[in-house]
Amino acid sequence: MNTKFILVRHGETEWNKQGVFRGRKDLALNENGIQQAKALSQWLANEKIDAVFSSPLKRAIQTAEQIASPRNLEVKIEENFNNIELGEWQGEPKTGIKDKYPEEWNLWINDTENWKVKGSETLQDIRDRAIPAVQKLTEEYTGKTVVIVSHRSVLKLLITTLIGIESGGFWNVYLDNASYSILEYDPNSGFVLTLMNQTCYLEDKVIEEF
Repeated sequence: MNTKFILVRHGETEWNKQGVFRGRKDLALNENGIQQAKALSQWLANEKIDAVFSSPLKRAIQTAEQIASPRNLEVKIEENFNNIELGEWQGEPKTGIKDKYPEEWNLWINDTENWKVKGSETLQDIRDRAIPAVQKLTEEYTGKTVVIVSHRSVLKLLITTLIGIESGGFWNVYLDNASYSILEYDPNSGFVLTLMNQTCYLEDKVIEEF
């Protein structure tokens, strides 16, 4: 029996609008982000969902609650779905980062696998914690549907790694705030991506290039 994972990126925050690196900063959804999460929940109204897991950050939990509450489900916090630790980049505007850290910025854009700044995680660090967490859920929720609400970097790596793109695909996946993607796990063939970055229910969204 296949296990379905609905991978949700949290709704919009003010720092998404302002082009500021978020990382582990515990930001709340802005008003548009709340409306996005509600629209997503309504869009998924006919989807049978068995469990909802969330990053421990407020913006993810608020998004997850909109999905879980109408179904009387508990939002289960999973630390391994937390956002990337960006170290000294957290809270910095992207425009300023280009000038302040030109070499690191070049790696972030062109060689993300080898990117690292003081206090940050690497992409492999994210894989090492997030992939086993999903694999565990395939065993615990065989044949069921699980929502995972997390962050752009984490979800991009879950998608690319689980379908067999080990490295180099980070910027080949684009995920909007409050979008969802679907991965299905078949015990015989592994993970298959059946939908990516669904946003047809959103009226207002921020385009984030990097």
